[in-house]
Amino acid sequence: MIHPTAIIDEGAKLGSNVRVGAYSIIGADVEVGDDCDIGPHVVLRGPTTLGRGNRIFQFASVGEDCQDKKYAGEPTRLVVGDNNIFREFVTVHRGTVQDQGVTRIGDNNLLMAYVHVAHDCVVGDNVILANNTTLAGHVHVGNWAILGGFTGVHQFCHIGAHAFTAVNSVVVQDIPPYIMAQGHNAVPRTINSEGLKRRGFTNQQITNIKRAFKMLYRQGLTVAEAVEQMQQLDAEEVQSMIEFVQSSSRGIIR
Repeated sequence: MIHPTAIIDEGAKLGSNVRVGAYSIIGADVEVGDDCDIGPHVVLRGPTTLGRGNRIFQFASVGEDCQDKKYAGEPTRLVVGDNNIFREFVTVHRGTVQDQGVTRIGDNNLLMAYVHVAHDCVVGDNVILANNTTLAGHVHVGNWAILGGFTGVHQFCHIGAHAFTAVNSVVVQDIPPYIMAQGHNAVPRTINSEGLKRRGFTNQQITNIKRAFKMLYRQGLTVAEAVEQMQQLDAEEVQSMIEFVQSSSRGIIR
């Protein structure tokens, strides 16, 4: 159902069974997949592609020009997967040509009220961004990560899969997979063991991750020394931590 007060550009493409609420605006170069629910007073700008089954609540702004002063109107994109929820007043901006020219959001994510996802961010699948979480430009968030309310993430930071930040955390360096972080600036506290249990990690896998955590953070080792010891665990779940740490350009939280 399309509300009669909604304004939809003739260049927009809407799939089947799409609902658009009162006073919403859908601009040119916007593609909305099947079964999406666009609430009232929503603004969708393009080039933007939404997959299937997304729900966008009132007053959200999705696909707007970014706030980077270098942006000069280039046709950058926002690509959103399937079954995401964008709550009230969420803002998501398209990419810049200084990066890959695209902001990406995967599948099955929950962006709570007032969340901001800046230009060139990459958000994986099954991520929760709690109220007022802010991602600066070029931030990458791995699958199943949870960022607590009012978390602020500095530009170019990467947050690993299954990581967790506490409320009011300020992230200025990369957070490896599985780590629970908290503080201003955020520091590692422990591993996200409860989240790992819920997602089917075995006791042995969780034990391996705990051992890797201690090597990285509790034994007074340098990062290089810790990685050398972590490799001896010979566990796939630990290997993802090793690869993350070795590829970090900003350095990991310590």
